[in-house]
Amino acid sequence: MPLVSPKEMFAKAYAGGYAIGAFNVNNMEIIQGIMAAGVQERSPLILQVSAGARKYAGQNYIIKLMEAALMDTDLPVVLHLDHGQNFEICKQVIDGGFTSVMIDGSHLPYEENIALTREVVACAHPKGVWVEAELGRLAGVEDEVSSEHSIYTDPAQAVDFVKRTGCDSLAIAIGTSHGACKFKGEPKLDLDRLHTITGLLPQYPLVLHGASSVPQEFVEMANAYGGEIAGARGVPESMLRQAAASGVCKINIDTDIRLAMTATIRKHFHDKPADFDPRAYLTPARDAVKNMVSHKIKNVLGCSGKA
Repeated sequence: MPLVSPKEMFAKAYAGGYAIGAFNVNNMEIIQGIMAAGVQERSPLILQVSAGARKYAGQNYIIKLMEAALMDTDLPVVLHLDHGQNFEICKQVIDGGFTSVMIDGSHLPYEENIALTREVVACAHPKGVWVEAELGRLAGVEDEVSSEHSIYTDPAQAVDFVKRTGCDSLAIAIGTSHGACKFKGEPKLDLDRLHTITGLLPQYPLVLHGASSVPQEFVEMANAYGGEIAGARGVPESMLRQAAASGVCKINIDTDIRLAMTATIRKHFHDKPADFDPRAYLTPARDAVKNMVSHKIKNVLGCSGKA
């Protein structure tokens, strides 16, 4: 099955009160694990590629890996650019066959963010490519995206931004953050702000970035076998489920996959120090990715059986 636009899957998700998982990919094993989970759960999937992943694996490698993955499934799958930094990068992936792009002008002054987003929309829409934009700013670090402080999305400004840019979905800031250390105190999302934005933009798909839950069993496993992941805390899965029922149609998950994979590999090397065949430790790591994604699809996103 060829790659698809998120348009139809988001419409169904909004109506059904669930969200689609957008899982970051960096290599073959991660793609295979995510796809295996999607097949098991009969779920639509969004596989997204960051600037760091494009540098690490190369855009052509990722596209060819996706082509191979799609040969073995009939699931609807979107290939999405995560945090496109400028117009040129967005155009490159549009020309390369991506079906969805995010242009991240959240670091720019408001009017400049609007102008940049409009430019990407004008390039993408004639080719049927979906455009996600961002208003507000998430704290934390992910690849080349970093911010020391959060700036929550202003609901009235969100309405103006969507109207003036024509973007198809909007990433909002309501308390999530990038990276493994999201909260110092009690975890909290501004769900009242979310409900206000949803009320002002009815039927419009919203997006949550920085929404990994940072499962403590994998933090503890990684640390038990030589890791140094201090103070890692994520977004409670119950809060994400609430968001998924309140107009959020796409939830980004990256850190949880990294943790599951890395903790599993660390444990493998501790238990079997003589292993040096990458297949020996990447096989259980791939299984850990599959299990993590299956759990998210079924218990957090609510999109099992929605393919």
